This record gives sequence, C-alpha cells and structure tokens, in this order.
Amino acid sequence: MDVTVRAYKTPVSVLVVVYTPALEVLLLERADRPGFWQSVTGSRNGDESLEATALRELAEETGIDGAKYGPADWDTRNRYEIYPHWRHRYAPGVTHNTEHVFGVQVPERVAVTLAPREHLAYVWLPWREAADRAFSWSNAEAIRQLPQRIAAPGGGT
Repeated sequence: MDVTVRAYKTPVSVLVVVYTPALEVLLLERADRPGFWQSVTGSRNGDESLEATALRELAEETGIDGAKYGPADWDTRNRYEIYPHWRHRYAPGVTHNTEHVFGVQVPERVAVTLAPREHLAYVWLPWREAADRAFSWSNAEAIRQLPQRIAAPGGGT
C-alpha cells in the first residue's frame, strides 16, 4: 500500500530585514513570482525557535551567517491572510499566518549567495526605495521602521 504523507508548511514564519548602518536594505526577487521583491522570509520547522528559524532562513536564502551579526527580535508580529495561490502549501483549512519580524544589521553590503530555486536576483537599496519595492505590506512597514530602530538605544539591533 502506497501511503504518501504530505509535509505542510507551518503557519508561523519569520521576516528578516537585513540592512547596513547606512540603511541600505537587502531585497530578494522571488523565483516563483518574478517582480515580487522581499526580505528573507520562511516558515518555522517543527518546534525550532523563532531565532533559529530566522538564522536558518537567512543562511538558506542568502548564504549570510546571521549568528555573526546577532539577529534582533523586533517584537513585532503580523497576522495576515495567506495568498490563495500559496495556500496549497498549508494544511487544509489554514488561511492565516503569523509572521515574526527580525532585523540583522551587517557592517556593509555583504556577499550574497542566492538559493536559485527560491530567488532570481538580489539588490541593496536605500531604505525608502526598498520599502517602495517590497510587495508585502508587512515587509514594507518593517523597512519603514528602520530609521527609528537605528536611533533607538542599542543601535536597533
């Protein structure tokens, strides 16, 4: 008997905004939706911590070792409806995702190694341009918060 078990994505994810002290933001173009630009994103696997999810997704999507820079949990959660064209990735009946926002400040533009199945290109942009290009409202909003986060005690990281 052939029994296929489908592994569905968990409706808990991370958004990782990667930026420089000059507020240049790294954006990635989605392979499955050319023209859709975003920060690093991804779903939690099993019971891994949210920080571990952020570090794993950052490494998988960009080759950046986020542990060197200390990812910061921005204590921001966004709940949103999953786009209908991506719902098949989730268990039947799952329609919403909770996204947890992290920031990773790198000292300057760093080399990026894309995961070709996930992304076509990357670009470093000034924060305003990056916010305008991000297709997701929550991603754009996180990027717009950068100037205040940098000015906060502790450098926003």
